Amino acid sequence: MVIPLHRVNIFTGTKSGIAIDSAQEYADLIHRAKRPLLVVGPLLLASLPDGKLLLEYALDIAKAAGIPICATAQTRGKIVESGVQPDSVYDVVEIVNALKGPDWQGVKKEGNHDLVIFFGIRSDLGNQSLSTLKHFAPHLKTMTLCKYYFPHANYSLPNFKKDAKWQEFLESLIANLKKGD
Repeated sequence: MVIPLHRVNIFTGTKSGIAIDSAQEYADLIHRAKRPLLVVGPLLLASLPDGKLLLEYALDIAKAAGIPICATAQTRGKIVESGVQPDSVYDVVEIVNALKGPDWQGVKKEGNHDLVIFFGIRSDLGNQSLSTLKHFAPHLKTMTLCKYYFPHANYSLPNFKKDAKWQEFLESLIANLKKGD
């Protein structure tokens, strides 16, 4: 089965996501958040041409910024194999439904999240999830780290045609997040 890349109906309404290609700007947005959350999906189980798993980048980002991780699909097992315990395990639809509620206490029971970062979610499911949050969760901002533009996210990467450019962005983001400590 081929996973569609933005071959879905996308009506963004009057507000479309901001495409940001600066790792420093992304790091600044993450550092400004009081309770960010990283939602990781099954596409992170793939590796880049150099053999590094995308999941390793996600774990490095979470560690560098102190962000709790929500594992979806089959990512939990691979995260645990890496020696990290995810803060929560939800289906994508479940976490989106929880995030919609402004009174939800978050994955660590410390209050709802103000920034949700999606990484490794299928584009069709990601678009629908981000659209839901855009329309029904005005109390939070959304961000994506996938190599394709997501118009329903508040902040999204532009389309990276080459994995090397995307990998360079992710490495720079990690370095910038570590500098902010």
